[in-house]
Amino acid sequence: MSEKKPQETTKAFEEAAAEQGQRYYVLRLCVTGITPRSVMAIDNIRKLCEDHLKGYYELEVVDLYQKPDVAAEEEIIAAPTLIKKSPSPQRKLVGDLSETERVLIGLGIHHRKTRRREVHDEE
Repeated sequence: MSEKKPQETTKAFEEAAAEQGQRYYVLRLCVTGITPRSVMAIDNIRKLCEDHLKGYYELEVVDLYQKPDVAAEEEIIAAPTLIKKSPSPQRKLVGDLSETERVLIGLGIHHRKTRRREVHDEE
């Protein structure tokens, strides 16, 4: 029996998750120290992920003061910045992430209220 290459395994997982209507999200939140705005962004994205992506996300929080090379690598010009690494397309959202509906739309996640509105509008 031959072993699958890592890319093939990852692709198979993503396809299986997509078939079930749920994609796996890889997110990176870049903050600058322990400021009130950074703490708020961390709290907001953790709550959003637990409410809407539970079990289907990976969140990395990076302090740009501790890892300044990440700012150059990700082309960060403001913080906090949330980067959706996958699924494609990659997107960046700047701010404290307090406007849940906007963050969900920015990440390409359909919000329950939005779905209800669409269903209601069709009737």
